[in-house]
Amino acid sequence: MTATVTGPEATAAPGPERIRTKRRSGGGLGRYILIRALLIIPTIFILVSLVFFLMRSTGDPISAALGGKLTPDQLAERIHQAGFDRPLIVQYFEYLGQIFTGNFGTTLSDNQPVAQVLLHYGAATLELAFYALIVAFAVGIPFGLIAAYFRDKGQDASLRIFAILCYATPVFFAGLLLKLVFSIWLGWLPVAGRASTSSELEMELLPNKTGIYLIDSFQTGDPAVVWDVLAHAVLPAIALGLLTAGVFLRLVRTNVIGTLSTDYVDSARSRGVSEYRLVRKHAYRPALIPIITVIGLQIALLLGGAVLTETTFEWKGLGFQLAHYLQARDFVAVQGMVALLAVVVALTNFIVDIIAAIIDPRVRY
Repeated sequence: MTATVTGPEATAAPGPERIRTKRRSGGGLGRYILIRALLIIPTIFILVSLVFFLMRSTGDPISAALGGKLTPDQLAERIHQAGFDRPLIVQYFEYLGQIFTGNFGTTLSDNQPVAQVLLHYGAATLELAFYALIVAFAVGIPFGLIAAYFRDKGQDASLRIFAILCYATPVFFAGLLLKLVFSIWLGWLPVAGRASTSSELEMELLPNKTGIYLIDSFQTGDPAVVWDVLAHAVLPAIALGLLTAGVFLRLVRTNVIGTLSTDYVDSARSRGVSEYRLVRKHAYRPALIPIITVIGLQIALLLGGAVLTETTFEWKGLGFQLAHYLQARDFVAVQGMVALLAVVVALTNFIVDIIAAIIDPRVRY
């Protein structure tokens, strides 16, 4: 015969299952962050290694950049001075050591430290990516909600076609169309550049310029400069932002439709809650979680698209300079810039994963 314990004694000592549950819930986030942080190291190592060996598969950088400009003796001397005649594995480990100290080498075409080039032009690419993300959110999320609200109707079909066109249209082609319509035909917006010459000169005089024109324009205190900077950013931001907006639109639509079929939404619907309120109140926030988880991947897409966007609009950022160094066959500069972009993408994915784990605890397990 088993005695049944009642009263305070029954609840004083939690069972083993409750203890394990508490331990899991308490240490889940910390363990998840630690694992994700440790995974960054091999990820960056693999990316940097791939970039190095792919670049060197074409030969040494000196011959690629200056092969037709120097005599064979001069070329051999330059190769020896740069150390590119040593075994590849020796060059590889030396390159890794340089990267850990922040030394990405020196460009061959204009003899500048690659790290300095990255700092100088990186602000422009960061600014463009920020504008593009704003466009992606402003277009993708509302249109995704509308498509889910009018599921399987004409509005839904039209928006799905729009999303496919956004993702499938080459960035440079979208940029050329935007320039043709809004710059040449209508004359509303500038054709190219980050700002007019007069605005750039005014921002150059700032004692604490950041290289991000939007911040620098506000520092001048001149509304005309602020408007000039924003006007130059509209077309590049739309051309690059629509690429990601198509992805966001499809994600929001799919997840809102999935949320609308859950039990708690059916319960709210049975109480007479309108479909519009269900979408806006019950299905909107859960649909944003998948978007947060893919932002890291979209950053990589934006950085890849920035090369074509910056070239099309002469937006002098990393993408513009990368195209310039590719044409000059300056593989030292290309190698450093691609390695940095790989590191940025890896770190961005780490940050996004942590944000997603904080918002949705299910991600941690």
